[in-house]
Parts: sequence; structure tokens; C-alpha cells
Amino acid sequence: MTDSDDLPLIQKIRQGDAVALAEFVQRKRTALLGFVDRQLGPGLRRKVDPEDIVQEASVEAVKRVDQAFDDPFGWLCRICEQKVIDAYRRFFGAEKRNAAREVSADEPADSQHAGVAGLLVDSLTSPSAVFSRDAKHLRMLQVLETLPDEQRDALKLRYLEGLDSKAIAERLGKSGGAVRVLLSRSLARLQDLLGPDVAPR
Repeated sequence: MTDSDDLPLIQKIRQGDAVALAEFVQRKRTALLGFVDRQLGPGLRRKVDPEDIVQEASVEAVKRVDQAFDDPFGWLCRICEQKVIDAYRRFFGAEKRNAAREVSADEPADSQHAGVAGLLVDSLTSPSAVFSRDAKHLRMLQVLETLPDEQRDALKLRYLEGLDSKAIAERLGKSGGAVRVLLSRSLARLQDLLGPDVAPR
């Protein structure tokens, strides 16, 4: 999310200018707040404010300005997503991780899909997942971005928030059966995109 007016700031950010980064954050604050708000589930939204997440991400970004990528806004969004994941773990960590790892009727029994699901859970819930150097986790995060919004949302609701198919159906306005099919197809799509390197767990 960059326009021509941002280019001088971006050049300074690429040179490690923390003041320029702080100004860029201020310019993009509304967009960042909107991004964070879309990442928060209703449970977490009752506990944290998007403004708090953006503030934490801004402080983190300024400390790490030397790591800013070619797309500062995308980089900031990834830091915000990291903070959202940290907040989920802080407030719901053990409960959500256990729910996400349960073998239930909501998950395909196929062992390849189980391997993808396990990697998905790790990628979405590990505190360092967004900046992980592990090639499989990085690949998972990249592949997730290629999925249609509906598939990505369903996977995040299932594996990040630990919701069952009925709850996901209510959130997405679908039937439970349609959600189960959506999850199954989404995992199959991930498997296809990730290739054979993702071992069953």
C-alpha cells in the first residue's frame, strides 16, 4: 500500500532512518488499524484494542528499522500479525493450541493432510513464525497468501482460533457440511502447493 508521496520516506527507511519509519507508520495508521481489526476474532477483540497492537508493532518496527524490506507497509503488517498471534497465545494459548491439535471429525483423516495441518498450526501459533528461518514455515506463510480469502479465513478460524465447523459456519454464513468441505479442499490445496516436502506428522 504505497503511493508516490511515500517514496521519499521509503528511501530513507531503506537507509535505516527510524524517524522516517515513524512518520510512515503515522501516515499508514488507519490502514494498519483496519488490517489488525480484520485479524482479531471476537474473543480477542474483547481483550485487546487494535490501537494497542499497532502501537506495539510500531515500537518493534522502529527497533528493527534496519530489517525493513522493499515494502515497508507489508513488513509492518507482518509485524502487526506477529503481535496478534502473540496476543492469541497470551490470552488463549494452551486452550487454542490443544483445540487445534485435536483429531476430530472436522479434520480430514488423510495423513498427508494431517501433516499440512500440523505445519499450519505451528506456522500460525509460533511466536517467531512470521519471521521464522525454517523454510517449511516460511513456505507455508507464503502459500497461505495465495489462497482465496474464504479458504484462508476458514483455515485461520479452525487452526488459530480452534473453532469447530459449526462455529466457523456461523462466522462465514455457511452450513457445517459446506465448511467441512471447504476445510478439506483448502488443506488439499495447501498440500498441492507445498509439494511432497511436507511430511505427515
